[in-house]
Amino acid sequence: MEKSSPNYKQIYCDIINRKHPNKKIACETILKKEEVSILDVIKLNNIIFGMKDRETNTFDQQHRSYDEQSIKEILEYQEKNDLNNTQLANHFKLSRNTVAKWKKHFKHWSYSSTSY
Repeated sequence: MEKSSPNYKQIYCDIINRKHPNKKIACETILKKEEVSILDVIKLNNIIFGMKDRETNTFDQQHRSYDEQSIKEILEYQEKNDLNNTQLANHFKLSRNTVAKWKKHFKHWSYSSTSY
């Protein structure tokens, strides 16, 4: 049985239309996509709600989950921008151990097999 995920596109469209119509233009390019990825959700959240205090940010980070597609996007970003694990972890607010675990798990997957 396939696990269903929330319709983030609809959720964020509703939030923007009801509470933050002034942010509609800033979010437009992301919301025009056919499918909104987890990374897009993070970007939308930052655009709409801005920066959080450290405690809230830590709590949110502990409860994030990434699908395989998002993990591969993050690892592609690392290769494309020639970042080490620490730099990548800082950029996406991840743990270095998480990055290392992902790289070990996806070592069979070739970064260069996807086009930019």
